[in-house]
Amino acid sequence: MLTQFEHFAVTEMLGKPDSPPRANGTLCFGSDWERTSFGIALALAKEGYFEWDDFRDELIASIRTWEDEHPSDHSSWNYYDQFLTALESAVVKTNLLTASELSEFFTLGDQVNQ
Repeated sequence: MLTQFEHFAVTEMLGKPDSPPRANGTLCFGSDWERTSFGIALALAKEGYFEWDDFRDELIASIRTWEDEHPSDHSSWNYYDQFLTALESAVVKTNLLTASELSEFFTLGDQVNQ
């Protein structure tokens, strides 16, 4: 069950360019990292680390950049790749992590997953 904030965040995105994938009215996640990214973004916004609308602006910009870089080939499109890019940007802009800390975090994650 969604909290009021989660309901607000999801419904604010419905029908917009940054709307998350849905099936039968529920959010679709292709893997655990997608669900985790979505949850982290909601939690950080809910706790006031950034405004949800600011995050959405980052997401829209990320989607626009991807579309500009892939004008005719959409075979590699993944909504949550852009969602994660926007989350990374928001985390750095709000000084929760520096870009180098974020890079180190992902490097460690890659080593664990090998």
